[in-house]
Amino acid sequence: MLPGAIMPSPTRVFGRVREMCLSFPEASEISAWGHPVFRVRRKGFVAFEQLRERPSIAFRLEPIEVERLLERKTFFATPYGRGLWVSVWVDRPVNERLLDKLTRQAYRLMAGKRLSALLPE
Repeated sequence: MLPGAIMPSPTRVFGRVREMCLSFPEASEISAWGHPVFRVRRKGFVAFEQLRERPSIAFRLEPIEVERLLERKTFFATPYGRGLWVSVWVDRPVNERLLDKLTRQAYRLMAGKRLSALLPE
């Protein structure tokens, strides 16, 4: 297992990321395309999915960040993502600090400066 990685249940990982997403200013959860999507100002920033019967989390990030994460074995291109979304399987060891960081990055990207400024560093 990788340093900093833990093997939590997918339900626990989804719960942790859901709680974080909903703690952000003006964030909401909707059901779209058959799965939970977290949005700010009607823009999605995180989605929970079942792909090929495996649980995953997708993050909306800058294209350069997507490319960088795709160099890691644990990440894959989100099928509909057009280079703007990257996903990670959560039925294997995951680095929760990295998930927290990506969740914040995704939110900040879609929220804009005013709402992003309300988040603690």
